[in-house]
Amino acid sequence: MATLKEFEEALREHGMHMALALLERLRERDRQTRTIRPARRLTGQKMTPELARQIQELHAATGMTQQEIAFKVGVNQGRVNEVLKRGKWLDDDPHAPEAVARDRAKARMRADPKPRPTRVIGKSAGQTTAKSGAKAGAKTAPRKPAPQGQFAFGDL
Repeated sequence: MATLKEFEEALREHGMHMALALLERLRERDRQTRTIRPARRLTGQKMTPELARQIQELHAATGMTQQEIAFKVGVNQGRVNEVLKRGKWLDDDPHAPEAVARDRAKARMRADPKPRPTRVIGKSAGQTTAKSGAKAGAKTAPRKPAPQGQFAFGDL
């Protein structure tokens, strides 16, 4: 079976300019009627042991790729990989690490988003010292130097 590009090249080789013009008109019509569709998966399915078993069955019985399986069952490819390579989600244990992480993420999604406090680093950005207005008796602990070869949180 020839591709559309091969078909177009064959039309050019044989000098079929009318057919090429018709093909170009069809392309233009397609471009005008094409719409942007939403993403393939707007919301994913909850990973369950049943869904994990279905993923394993699809993988064993068909020659489908992980991406194809993910699209078919409605999860992302990373979840399919976790099921196939690491055996995750195959038991119904609510205390399994993946179940706990899922429940935490769902709780964060349900909660009202709270603005995170911005952290200011550096003396010029608002840190106070005893000279610049802090209480006279208040002492701040000296900052320990970071071990060599590692970045501390404030280094970047």
